[in-house]
Amino acid sequence: LKRCSASILSLKLFLRRAHAQVRAMSTEEKPSLPAEYKVPKVWEYKEMGGQFGGTNRPYAGAWGEDKPLPKGEHGLQLYSMGTPNGVKVTIMLEELVELFPDFEYDAWLISISGPQFESGFQAVNPNSKIPAMMDYSDAAKPVRVFESGAILMYLADKFDKDGVFLPKEYPLRAEVQSWLMWQMGSAPFIGGGFGHFYSYAPVKIEYGIDRYTMETKRLIDVLDKQLGSGGPYVCGEQYTIADMAIWPWIGWLVLGKLYGAAEFLQVEEYKHVVAWAKKIAERPAVVRGRMVNRPFGEKSEQLHNRHARGDFETKTQDKIEAAEAGK
Repeated sequence: LKRCSASILSLKLFLRRAHAQVRAMSTEEKPSLPAEYKVPKVWEYKEMGGQFGGTNRPYAGAWGEDKPLPKGEHGLQLYSMGTPNGVKVTIMLEELVELFPDFEYDAWLISISGPQFESGFQAVNPNSKIPAMMDYSDAAKPVRVFESGAILMYLADKFDKDGVFLPKEYPLRAEVQSWLMWQMGSAPFIGGGFGHFYSYAPVKIEYGIDRYTMETKRLIDVLDKQLGSGGPYVCGEQYTIADMAIWPWIGWLVLGKLYGAAEFLQVEEYKHVVAWAKKIAERPAVVRGRMVNRPFGEKSEQLHNRHARGDFETKTQDKIEAAEAGK
């Protein structure tokens, strides 16, 4: 009994010392960047600076112009921009155009420099992020869909009855859904993390760049190993919405189309990913999908607003500007 009491006393002393050490570590001052920065007791908003600093706010809701969204003649109305998240959806829409002769949609360019906070867009997506979509196919029951992954699943469930892009049977359906959610969960590390600190932040911060470069390379390696084990597509032999979701992020990255970071990330190490990215880039629907709602890059590859199949031949920005110059 005495030995047991002594052991308990020793354990209590050990735990007290350990607790004191943890407390000391938690209160220890860490270096700050900038050096004079001190973490306040209560955070207060100030404009962050950088490319998108003026549009980031710590509150939700519409704060831009009270303006309704445009509406075309088709049942599906997409409001988006040709960033990776927007391109996921326009690829799927153009794949459906390839699949069904009568399938059509309208796509409206919504710049992410402020219009996403106008009342019309906020009514479709309360999170004020592109892409967002309205389905007026049943005028009595319009459907709003936001978040790119949700839009991909909605389009597949409604129009892809044969499971061409989203299999109907398990386990393959579960595999596609899992990789789709993997992309949705990993995108913030690549875009909001790596892309921000490497390309958009107003200052270069070594810790931020290193932290998110490491995670981005790990994610590319996850995909490389998956493709190497079963390819040529993410879920094996079938090209699916998982490929459509992942390609505009990681595919663009390894092809040097995103952040100009291909050399920095040593993307040639990921041979399976590079081969997959090149294979998908050749699909006609992907070529067109990249052009829709795109306000940057070559003018011949910019189709700001898309309303019909023939717009790719007649309404690209180079042709519009040439026509206006000739007036």
